[in-house]
Amino acid sequence: MRHVDFSPLYRSTVGFDRLFTMLDSLAQPDQAQTYPPYNIERTGENTYRITMAVAGFDETELSIEAHAHVLHVKGEKSDEPAEASEYLYRGIAKRAFERRFQLADHVEVQAASLKNGLLHIDLLRNIPEAMKPRRISIAAEQVEAPKAIEARVN
Repeated sequence: MRHVDFSPLYRSTVGFDRLFTMLDSLAQPDQAQTYPPYNIERTGENTYRITMAVAGFDETELSIEAHAHVLHVKGEKSDEPAEASEYLYRGIAKRAFERRFQLADHVEVQAASLKNGLLHIDLLRNIPEAMKPRRISIAAEQVEAPKAIEARVN
């Protein structure tokens, strides 16, 4: 994959820093990460939900942090005491993970819950009133009736 250098564009644009940073991050190798699997769904007009399959993790082993338009979800498995049993096949992953999600402007994390091995993170897009589109009425000017020109006949 080719790497595109956006540094000349940083000098000639204002306010597009985040866009170029996102484009740069697409080429990073951590984008190929597939663990843990997740879904992103729209649950309402301004609400979203990220659902991650985190089987084997409990609330104390997961951390969620939102900072500067990035949502970090991190899972670190605590050391389990050695058990007397021997695994013949181990399909449930114990590895640590870290997922990053880019959040759009005005998106806030509302809540998070863990149920049946699924971590649900609820998001809300809260657009300030000043930034919402507003309807502007068009005032029509009053058209005056045409003036009649009087002419006198002599």
